[in-house]
Amino acid sequence: MLLKILIAVVFIAMLASLAAGAGFLLKDDSQSRRLLTSLKIRVCLAALLVALLAYGFFGGPLG
Repeated sequence: MLLKILIAVVFIAMLASLAAGAGFLLKDDSQSRRLLTSLKIRVCLAALLVALLAYGFFGGPLG
């Protein structure tokens, strides 16, 4: 049960980072680094999500 909650939280955090990145893209000037930071966070969250899903399927709790 805890694994499913962690997967949902990471997915929601990815969506929030995506929305923040879109806002930064539309509002910030070309010198701002916030869009790059948002992308780095989203990539790390995606890697974490893949790792959690792989653990869930191959470790047994999800599969």
